[in-house]
Amino acid sequence: MMWKLTLSVLGFLAAQGAAQCSREDLIAATDSLLAAQTAGTPDTVSPLADEVAYLEAFKTANRATGILSQPLKIDFNRSLHDTTACATYTEIVVTDAAHPYVIGTQMRFVDGKIANISSLVTDKGDWLFNATGTYYWASREKWDPIPEAERDSREVIQAAADAYADLFNDKSVQVPWGSPCARLEGGAYTGSGSANDRCDVGVPNGKLWESTILSPLRTACN
Repeated sequence: MMWKLTLSVLGFLAAQGAAQCSREDLIAATDSLLAAQTAGTPDTVSPLADEVAYLEAFKTANRATGILSQPLKIDFNRSLHDTTACATYTEIVVTDAAHPYVIGTQMRFVDGKIANISSLVTDKGDWLFNATGTYYWASREKWDPIPEAERDSREVIQAAADAYADLFNDKSVQVPWGSPCARLEGGAYTGSGSANDRCDVGVPNGKLWESTILSPLRTACN
């Protein structure tokens, strides 16, 4: 059975009992996020709640002066839309030689409006940062919808994501890697498209939250 795991799902799955949201509304919101980032107009993200928590690197920041206020030429993006947790995750890759970025932005919704925008912004000097490498590998991955009958449950996917996250601080944790399997972390890719690609090649200690989460880990498992 094929499934794909993205570290950003960690945030989605953490919310339990949230109201259902429509996929169309979530897609419209991520489209507005991309347009706002391209133009550098943070207040055009929509629909915004009256009170919006805005964070960068898990710390409260000023939306008017944060990364969203910087117009960026986006070379690649991919969004996940979680209609159960009413949340989205958008990966943005900017390869501009003057200032490349890889950005991961999660938005959470309350009563149909965006109540929380949280971004991790990586650039030169961050662990494994390589925007060109991230663009190269991410843009070559296929993220076609998985047939419903072949999908794992949210609980199975969350358990796998939690195991991967725990592995960074506890090397005894067993992660359900598949075969073949490839990981994209920063601009580094563990696979080559071979049937022998493996993901159990080790992880460094304590690096997960520095940058890996916003260059989503993708694993394809049989």
